[in-house]
Amino acid sequence: MPVYRLGPGLAFPDPAEAEPDGLLAVGGDLSAERLLLAYRSGIFPWYSRPPILWWSPDPRFAMLPSDLRVSKSMRQVLRRGEFRITLDRDFPAVIRACRTRHRPGQQGTWITSGMEQAYIALHRLGLAHSAEAWQDGQLAGGLYGVSLGRVFFGESMFAHVSNASKAAFITLTGLLAERGFTLIDSQVYTDHLASLGARQMPRTEYLERLAAALEVPALQGSWAGWTAS
Repeated sequence: MPVYRLGPGLAFPDPAEAEPDGLLAVGGDLSAERLLLAYRSGIFPWYSRPPILWWSPDPRFAMLPSDLRVSKSMRQVLRRGEFRITLDRDFPAVIRACRTRHRPGQQGTWITSGMEQAYIALHRLGLAHSAEAWQDGQLAGGLYGVSLGRVFFGESMFAHVSNASKAAFITLTGLLAERGFTLIDSQVYTDHLASLGARQMPRTEYLERLAAALEVPALQGSWAGWTAS
């Protein structure tokens, strides 16, 4: 199948037209309008240098909040209150840490400066959110993503302290479930999220679940007031 080159318009090709590895289109920009259309269409950007690459893999790695699995050891971490979890307390610091955190086996990062600024802009619109894990007043870990309807599109996570990102993810998932969220997009497989309940699902299933979850308005605005138990 051809890889589409995007023009100045905001339209994306059908995700079913993606290459076997999930690559669907190249080009375009990271404007808020294009990013939001991409997420609504089951598409996301992922690249390390220009041009922008747009993906819709099959299968899609995603999670139902009701499928969250918390190990006995993580339950003990949460019960002891090793981390203080907040939402939207410092989105720029979280995305910056995700961008700069060294990950074994990876050279550089896919979070370019343009990506960083694009998601900060979505955060200012009240549509991108962060979850932070604090320890002794320092940012120990966290994650960020985009929210539309009752879907949370996870983008990246980091941990300076063991279990910090897991604590943030588990707490956020519980808060999302309480508010009727039905889908957490994790994009591509990681052992880290598989251990928490994410799974591979056919793209057709993902798109059906996505469409249903987008039928309600987004919970736009700051999530800082959401109380983490």
